[in-house]
Formats: sequence, structure tokens, C-alpha cells
Amino acid sequence: MVILYRSGLVTAALSFVIAGSAAFLPEGNILGDVTKQDIDFLYIIGAGGLGLSLLLIHIYITPIKRFLQALWAVGVFGSVGTYLTLAQPLDESLVRYVTDNPATLWYVGPLFAALTGLVFKEGLCYGKLEASILTFIIPGLLLGHLTGLMDNGAKQSLLGLWMALFVVFAARKFQQPIKDDIGDKSVFMFNALPEEGKKALLQKLEQ
Repeated sequence: MVILYRSGLVTAALSFVIAGSAAFLPEGNILGDVTKQDIDFLYIIGAGGLGLSLLLIHIYITPIKRFLQALWAVGVFGSVGTYLTLAQPLDESLVRYVTDNPATLWYVGPLFAALTGLVFKEGLCYGKLEASILTFIIPGLLLGHLTGLMDNGAKQSLLGLWMALFVVFAARKFQQPIKDDIGDKSVFMFNALPEEGKKALLQKLEQ
């Protein structure tokens, strides 16, 4: 399960980086044209990888885990709805439509909020600098695009930094011991005990 969790992160990171590279390639570039043509497919693959990781993520507080999963689901439904009702009738890709119409971030944004929650958790638990920086870059770039307060140059710079740090973040997950993403299962075992069992165990530990 840990391997699947980390594989989901790698899938999300690679899909995002490939899709994001289109913003840095000149018009008429073959690679850029191919990427733009398949950019919604990359979005789907990336969202799927993130969803897999959120399904398998280790978080002690279950309501937080469910909240992140709910954000992902809302973002997925919002993405589908935006594509079917707004982008497809204009024969545009979802990503292109959201890029040209910042207000639609309200519909797809929860998916990226879920990603922000995931990297925040990783940065908090393991002290990873790249995860901590991503916690600010992701909402910063999206809010800058939504409000129109950030020019294209600044957005492109943040996008490039996001891409680089996301690759580092995903790659470094495979340098961690497997046990880090399993966690201490004794917490769940204790919570599963009846109240009398919990009291007896606590008394035993105090002795």
C-alpha cells in the first residue's frame, strides 16, 4: 500500500510537470502542440494519481483524511461539470478554459486544495522543505490567477517552481523508510479497545 501511495504521488507529479511544460514551450513547437492536445488526459491521470494517494494516505485523525478525500471528490465533480457545460460546447480543453476563465477555479480548485493538504501533511510530519514551500506556492499561484492580481510572468515563475519542487517532493518519497508511511498502528489498536480495556491498559502502563 505504501508503494501504491508513493506511486500515486509520482503519477500526479509527472502528469503535472508534463502538462505544465506546455507553458514554457514556444508556439509551433511539436512537443508543446502534442502536450496541449492531450492536456486534459494528463489532468485526468494526475487527478487519478492524487486520488489514489489520498485514499491510501496515513493520517491519524480520520476526519482530516476524509475531508481531504471529500475536497478531491468535489474538485473532480467540478472539473467534469466545468468541462461538460462550459469547455466542451466551445470545443476547448478543460485546462485551457480554466486558464482563460479564472473564475472557474472555484469549481476545480478543491482538487488542488486537497493536494495542498497532502503536501502540508508531509511537510509537517517529516520536515520536508520542498513540501512546506509547496504549501504556500500552490494556493498562492491559484489565488493570483483567480483574483487577477498576478501578471503572467509571476504566474509562470511560480508554475516553474511548483513543477520543480513537485518532482523533488515525489522523488524523495522513495528515499524514506517504508515505516514512515505506515505509522504507529498501536494508536488505532488502542482506539479499538472498549473503554474498560483502555483503562486497564493505561493503568498497566502507569505501573
